[in-house]
Amino acid sequence: MSTWLISLSLRHAKAVVIIAGIMLALAGWLIPRMAVDVFPELNAPTVVVMTEAGGLAADEVEQYVTVPIESAVNGMPGMRKLRSSSSLGLSIVWVEFDWGEDLWRARQQVAERLSAVAGGLPPGAHAEIAPVTSITGEVMLLSVTSPDGTRSPKELRSFAEFELTNRLLGVAGIAQVVAIGGELPEYQVLCRPDRLRLYGLAVADVVAAAQKAHSTASAGFLPNREGKEVPIRQSAQVASVEDIQRSIVAYHDGVPVTIGDVAEVALAPAPARGTATERGRSAVIISVQKAPGTNTLTLTRALDAAVAGMAVPSGMTVNNHVFRQAEFIQVSVDNLIKVLKEAAIIVAIVLILFLLNVRTTVITLTALPLSLGAAFIVMAASGMSVNVMTLGGLAVALGGLVDDAIIYVENAFRRLRENRHRHDAERLDETAVVERSSHEIAGPMVFATIIIVLVFVPLLFLAGMEGRFFRPLGISYIVSTLASLLVAMTVTPALCRLLLVGLRQNGPERDGFLVRWLKSAYRPTLAWSLRWKRSVVLGSAALAVAALALASTFGSSFLPSFKEGTFTVMIMTPPGTSLIESDRLVRGVEERIAAIPGVRDVARR
Repeated sequence: MSTWLISLSLRHAKAVVIIAGIMLALAGWLIPRMAVDVFPELNAPTVVVMTEAGGLAADEVEQYVTVPIESAVNGMPGMRKLRSSSSLGLSIVWVEFDWGEDLWRARQQVAERLSAVAGGLPPGAHAEIAPVTSITGEVMLLSVTSPDGTRSPKELRSFAEFELTNRLLGVAGIAQVVAIGGELPEYQVLCRPDRLRLYGLAVADVVAAAQKAHSTASAGFLPNREGKEVPIRQSAQVASVEDIQRSIVAYHDGVPVTIGDVAEVALAPAPARGTATERGRSAVIISVQKAPGTNTLTLTRALDAAVAGMAVPSGMTVNNHVFRQAEFIQVSVDNLIKVLKEAAIIVAIVLILFLLNVRTTVITLTALPLSLGAAFIVMAASGMSVNVMTLGGLAVALGGLVDDAIIYVENAFRRLRENRHRHDAERLDETAVVERSSHEIAGPMVFATIIIVLVFVPLLFLAGMEGRFFRPLGISYIVSTLASLLVAMTVTPALCRLLLVGLRQNGPERDGFLVRWLKSAYRPTLAWSLRWKRSVVLGSAALAVAALALASTFGSSFLPSFKEGTFTVMIMTPPGTSLIESDRLVRGVEERIAAIPGVRDVARR
């Protein structure tokens, strides 16, 4: 099979080179459009149900909200795990499905079960399914602060919640934007018991009047008025505190009693359930989460453009560099490019020193982009993302991607030179020489590549979290290595025919100085090894045992150390600690961390 493929490539050399160019262009078009993430997707398909039940204690939330939802979704086809968390006014239920289950089908099933139980939840409880995000979906943290203190926490939250958040949600690929901190404004109606008693009213009457003060109900239409239908609308929407104060609660002795007569109305901050700061200053921290399958680098650039295009009120500052997942990914991509450049330079130097020919160097180096391009095409077709594991597999494979091409080019170059030094009667057709040299090393080249690939095959059979994490590394390594073998059997022979066949001056009349020096040192080294063969074998065995003994002293961990440039500090306090006390405790930690030299930003939620 390999010899047939090599012969076919030699006969159609130009077509092979054109196809290789098309494949390289396709890879260049696909790479910017591939999903880019920090790690592979490690979450099993999970549907998260979040329910707000204001006013209920944690045990009441568990009894009246969490348990009914768990009972409704329990036993669904493909479900493998059910977890929940109940806190003051909030219930979160995680419905986890088996690997390979269709997430969108699972969400549809959960939504159907949830609609059936929604009527039995406490009044005012609101349940919804959280957007689809991944375990590494938080791509950016932004902060909104007022460095000069001219803007209140309420103004900061208003801008972040109603302007900046909506602008970010308009960026394609964003799944969720969550703001925390500042003061969320709300209209508050504070009833006065003495005034209610004076007019014989109850709090429920004020509540009903406040609800009616803001209405968008339809008023119908007038049919057939001058041949037209005229829509009727009423505008009872609250735009200010005065609108609520003027709303009528009841009539007392024929005189209207308004909300302002029996209560104090104010636009004030809602009761705080969270707080945020940046470098000790009051701030609003916005968490941006992306949808799965999105290019993080492209999405980050789009978010930066959206923030830059906003008109930020005077006295406010938007910092979109609190946390950026793209920075870590960009470092990984830059490292791969750096390794690729270094590998190309080293291979070029070695080839020039050994063969003293520029064309052979060019032929060999084409294996690098073609092998990587083929790997990216396969990854894109299989739905894989560009992450630290796939980039790691490609980085490990870089050193061997040119091995097959080097073997082929060196043998073809040497056979062509030998053929040119023969007598005219013995000289063969150069295309036949290239084909014969290919057949000489085809078998060993294929076997050597397959043996290397087999080392990584066990990674493909890992299960669970380990499989989800390390399988992409094995796939990227195996695909790129096999692609290098395919390139060596197709593109390399074609280029050898186009660039080496018919060239009268392919190199010097004899080997270069480096090859001559190595050959001169080879014979005495081989003779010495054969003379002291037992010592050589025993010494090698001793070195192998020593290496194994040294390896046993190494530590082990699931993940290597990553230079992310970001630390997350978790501070745990006793259950029931108030928000005010938590804020006081963490503020001191934040100030100390900010004082460390080299720290760029410190933000907390």
